Amino acid sequence: MDRVITRLVALLACAVALAACQLDVTVDVVVESDGTGQIAVTVLADQDVLDQVPTLVDDLVLDDVIEAGWSIDGPRAPDDGSGGLFLQMTHPFRSQGEATNLLQSLGPPFTQMELGRGTNGDITTNQLSGRLVLSGFDDFADADLVASVGGQPFADEIAASGATPADSFNVTLQALLPGVIKSEQTNVEPDANGILTWELPDNGSAALILAQSTQQPGEGQRWARPLSILALIALVAWVSFMTIFIGYVTVARFRRARAYKHRHLGEQ
Repeated sequence: MDRVITRLVALLACAVALAACQLDVTVDVVVESDGTGQIAVTVLADQDVLDQVPTLVDDLVLDDVIEAGWSIDGPRAPDDGSGGLFLQMTHPFRSQGEATNLLQSLGPPFTQMELGRGTNGDITTNQLSGRLVLSGFDDFADADLVASVGGQPFADEIAASGATPADSFNVTLQALLPGVIKSEQTNVEPDANGILTWELPDNGSAALILAQSTQQPGEGQRWARPLSILALIALVAWVSFMTIFIGYVTVARFRRARAYKHRHLGEQ
């Protein structure tokens, strides 16, 4: 999947770095009880960014993001009236495989991202894993991005400014998994709302993402397993009955045929 979100965030981060301001990027992953869900990428920049880069909003090209299936809210002023820039991109997913593809398409600092889901008996397990790591602005570069602009965007200007990712933006990953969080398989504590949060380290090191939850059958679904067992028993009983019945009919026909044959021979 084309990393259109990576390119957008990279260009925003570079512009913010040159303006000596800060960008906040939050990725929210919400998984519903049936395994579907949504990923949202929210970008916030303060008014100083727009004051120093007044063409920033007009320079944002979102056509590729929309074409990749993301819904867009913004760019616009934040709802709190503080000024600045608000941009949110959301994408639904129908399976853990689709969610994994979307997470991997985000690119740096989100690496080795994976959302897993499996069922063993009555228990469904959800698992989120990956890393948050960014050693420098060069991590944003990919072949298409470099080719499209002729090199790493603003590379010389950023080098001259001495800006670093830690100075320029904050990155947060938040996840809400269904069921009960397994603390022994999760490396952060959920808040009061059950939300798990990881933040990008500001020293170039990696933050490991590990989370797991388990789901019991819902109260409204507890009838399903007993009913399926009853249905299986009924099916086995029906098959057994039909086997006996067919055997009985076959034997009866065979006996009638023999009796008819004997009577016919006796009359001769």
